[in-house]
Amino acid sequence: MGTFQHIADSCMVPTWRGMPGMTPFAPPASPPPSSWASPPLFPPPLLPSSDHHKTGICIVCVTEVGRDAIMSDPDVETPLREASPLPIVRPATKAAGHPGADGAANAGAKAQSRPTMASVTSNATNLLSRKVRGIFTKKTLNARLPITQWLPKYNLEMLEGDVLAGFTVGLTVIPQGIAYAIVAGLDANYGLYSAFMGCFVYTLLGSCKDITIGPTAIMAIMTHEYSGAGGADFAVLLCFLSGLIILASGICNLGFLIMFISKPVICGFTSAAAITIASSQLKGLFGLSYDAEGFLDTCKKLFQNIAYTKWQDITLGICCMICLLLMRKLKDLKAVKPNEADSTGKKVFKKIIFLSSVGRNAIVVIVAGVIAFAAPEGTFNVTGDVQGGMPSFKPPPFSTEVNNVTYSFGDMMASVGSGVVIIPLISILESIAIASAFAGGKTIDATQEMIALGFCNIMGAFVQSMPVTGSFSRTAVNATSGVRTPAGGVVTGVLVVLALAFLTPYFRYIPKATLSAVIICAVIFMVEYEMVLPIWRARKLDQLPLWGSFLTCLFWKLEYGILVGVGINLAILLYGTARPKVGVTAVMRQDGDEPAYVLVEPRSGLFFPSIDHVRSVVSKAGRGMASGNLTVVVDCKHFVGVDFTAAKGIKGLCMDYEKRHQDLIFINVTPGVERGLRSVCDNLTIVTSQFELHNSLKTGMESSGVCGNGVIRHENGVISNHTSAPETYSPGHTIVNTVA
Repeated sequence: MGTFQHIADSCMVPTWRGMPGMTPFAPPASPPPSSWASPPLFPPPLLPSSDHHKTGICIVCVTEVGRDAIMSDPDVETPLREASPLPIVRPATKAAGHPGADGAANAGAKAQSRPTMASVTSNATNLLSRKVRGIFTKKTLNARLPITQWLPKYNLEMLEGDVLAGFTVGLTVIPQGIAYAIVAGLDANYGLYSAFMGCFVYTLLGSCKDITIGPTAIMAIMTHEYSGAGGADFAVLLCFLSGLIILASGICNLGFLIMFISKPVICGFTSAAAITIASSQLKGLFGLSYDAEGFLDTCKKLFQNIAYTKWQDITLGICCMICLLLMRKLKDLKAVKPNEADSTGKKVFKKIIFLSSVGRNAIVVIVAGVIAFAAPEGTFNVTGDVQGGMPSFKPPPFSTEVNNVTYSFGDMMASVGSGVVIIPLISILESIAIASAFAGGKTIDATQEMIALGFCNIMGAFVQSMPVTGSFSRTAVNATSGVRTPAGGVVTGVLVVLALAFLTPYFRYIPKATLSAVIICAVIFMVEYEMVLPIWRARKLDQLPLWGSFLTCLFWKLEYGILVGVGINLAILLYGTARPKVGVTAVMRQDGDEPAYVLVEPRSGLFFPSIDHVRSVVSKAGRGMASGNLTVVVDCKHFVGVDFTAAKGIKGLCMDYEKRHQDLIFINVTPGVERGLRSVCDNLTIVTSQFELHNSLKTGMESSGVCGNGVIRHENGVISNHTSAPETYSPGHTIVNTVA
């Protein structure tokens, strides 16, 4: 039967807004009967008016039917429907000995109290509509289409910064794109195909103004690793599939998986990749021609063919490297730093010096191309004919023909192998790392960055692009050049398109030694040798994943190096979880009414990998330092949860102590951990405070008569245990006699 308590006298509610067709609720003159034969359909709770709801208090209880009516009615104000669930008074069963009530009435009451199918459907519809309205909001639009945030605020000052930065990055990406295409084993035009579509797409979807998307050295070497034997169609398909996987990962919020790749692993991989790329360009620098795979094979082939070195190529290459390294330092000179007191002519001169420094690749390539054009044919090894014009916009190839052999989609997938997973992983890793480095302390939206990068690769595949990601060197140039918004990528993309349309006939004169010099000077700064000492000082154990990934990448394969590094990291984490540090402390009190006890403090969570170790340490503490008679207290303040295996282990531990007639007490146990432990073991002694612990220890002392047996008070008031020597504990366990 339903019983309602009405609190009306203290409610200052002048006005109510009611349901259609219902009268405002007024408290009855006399309390309702203690039971009804059937539950009344009590009027639903009504909202106090906005003018008075802060001045009064009203406690309203409704039936489920009334609650469902409110939740489903569109005329009820939205705040009421979206508020926390209203309290429900369910009709009680027939009171014993109450006249006029029967079983049929109670059954009817139960039937009416159950939610109907219509109410459930209505509630589900309202919930879905609220979720849909939450998706199609301005906040979501700004987050998933970041151009809507900065485009309405765009002005001429921003345009000036974006044009200058975009032009500077364009001068950098054109020679780099040509060089990286050669690293990937493709024709030079594919490097330019990869350099413009990502710029356009990232302008719409990118959330970091500094990032530039395009071909990179690591993406080039990875593309050569997985598609070099199949040609351009394999690289384009790899770009498309990588984009799909990156996009799906972003939509599913799988960016957290990148966090399992630690900085030492990234450092080792990047450094090994840089050395591998630089070694692969030595043949172009020396004017040699040979095929090699990997660092060791490259070094072997280089020494085998060193006698065929062309002095013209190596001379030009070394000169280009010297010029590139010197010009790189120009922008850092104090004399070319901008100063407000400078005259207009001096400002222009400094800006020219700055542009010369950041656009050094283009300048060196142009000068070397002019030298090669003026020199007799055959003096230098040149790039050769580059296919001109824009690429056709078409879907990526799902089948191809190479050397009169037809490859189906399945054959192509078998050829690229694990590259479908490794390349998206490296692409996300590079892009997120660059975004974090240039975020300026702001939190980056990793999900949006992955979505943008995925679309860059997907759309790039329609213009015959190889896999792309963020470029650290060009992003640094972009930031240094004063880019204001992602619109700088539009200028870069337009510059690449113009180069494809009008300049490709002249690319044939670019010496290969110059391109090798450009690549070597770009990647040598990726070798993070300066990270070795800081990693050593921070945690010496992190040297294992660092050198494990570096050596594996350098002497085996790049993708295996990542797996080895991640495997070492996970092994270290799992070992720390399975063998947590456990502090064992003999607590000696000075006051005479509280006995000594042994405090055991595990320093991490209590889950199945660690339970055997924790149980062993607690058992040794009870037999050794506690001498089999003192109370052992387990401090659970580091336990955030417990699983079934750990709960069973604690039960076994309690049984061990019970057999020895020794007290085992748990303190600082959270409610969740206590529920988990008591679900398996009922005879736990858990205290919630030091006062309860004091009483438990005192009760145990009085009942067992432990005090005075083996506990000796010295003149200085310190109590020490001399009954037996503590057992020997494994390294890493802290055994300290403390004075509280």
